[in-house]
Amino acid sequence: MLSQQYQQQRRKFAAAFLAFIFILAAVDTAEAGKKEKPEKKVKKSDCGEWQWSVCVPTSGDCGLGTREGTRTGAECKQTMKTQRCKIPCNWKKQFGAECKYQFQAWGECDLNTALKTRTGSLKRALHNADCQKTVTISKPCGKVTKPKPQVKEELNSFISWVLWAELRPLQIHKLKS
Repeated sequence: MLSQQYQQQRRKFAAAFLAFIFILAAVDTAEAGKKEKPEKKVKKSDCGEWQWSVCVPTSGDCGLGTREGTRTGAECKQTMKTQRCKIPCNWKKQFGAECKYQFQAWGECDLNTALKTRTGSLKRALHNADCQKTVTISKPCGKVTKPKPQVKEELNSFISWVLWAELRPLQIHKLKS
């Protein structure tokens, strides 16, 4: 009985060992069949970076326009190209189309100038543009309400008190009668 169990275990071990060898051989054959891809040759270009002009509107001082790009290099196929661009037709046009700013909230209204201001810090400069690091803009405050003078309120309060003091004895007299 012991020898039958021993032989059975031996057969299982042999079968497992043969299966392991077979799997190893199959994996090795699959890897051998794969061809190594040669590395792609990196083209070394002597072309320089594109240098862009500012956006020039087609008509007027804002709207659609174009900018010119140039680069240098002996083997460059293209050394000049034109690109479409757009200059905003609102208050942002004073900063150009290439300079993008992140603006803070509007400040309080200055009663002397009737203007409120806010500051913007440079978020990004497109096409190697020369942009200011910070800019400040102003706009009219709109409808400004002037604070009411305190004297008028104090006068109204005083008049109310005087009237109350004068009429109070009459009210007390009516209650007693």
